[in-house]
Amino acid sequence: MSVVVANLSGFDDYFALFQIKPQFNIDRQALESAYLTVQKQVHPDLHAGGSDAEKRVSMQMATLANSAYRTLKNPIQRGLYLCAKNGVDPQLETNTAMPAAFLMQQMEWRETLDEVRNDPAGLDQLYIQVEKTRKDVLQDVEVAIDDQQNFELAAQKLRALLFIDKFSIELEEAISA
Repeated sequence: MSVVVANLSGFDDYFALFQIKPQFNIDRQALESAYLTVQKQVHPDLHAGGSDAEKRVSMQMATLANSAYRTLKNPIQRGLYLCAKNGVDPQLETNTAMPAAFLMQQMEWRETLDEVRNDPAGLDQLYIQVEKTRKDVLQDVEVAIDDQQNFELAAQKLRALLFIDKFSIELEEAISA
């Protein structure tokens, strides 16, 4: 039986847990592979015959690995995590200020959605536009974090992405209906 790491505080860094470089642009396959490797080592089933302490630590490590994987797999969550690790509070609940151009775009999207709600081609066009904007903002986040180490700017862009994702959900619901 392998020994389960008892010191969880050493693994408060999700990137270190999976031994991948702490950056926004990650290799998704490397993350997946590292996650599976960690899970194979800490999965509670492997420690079913161990002491209560070993079982508890195994469960904690498996939970930590799952949480770390979910965070790093999702680009917005990964960006927010990197901001927090670098001392920047993204202020998701308290800072809803957005540039005027972004707010205008949001209003235009909402008006367009109301206009094309029963027009599949119009919904598809709007979806393409929203997805392009989402990809552009994700690229901005990558540059802000990986190239400029500007976590304040990254946090602002990530807040914008949360608005875009919320609108995307409404748009996808309209497309499904």
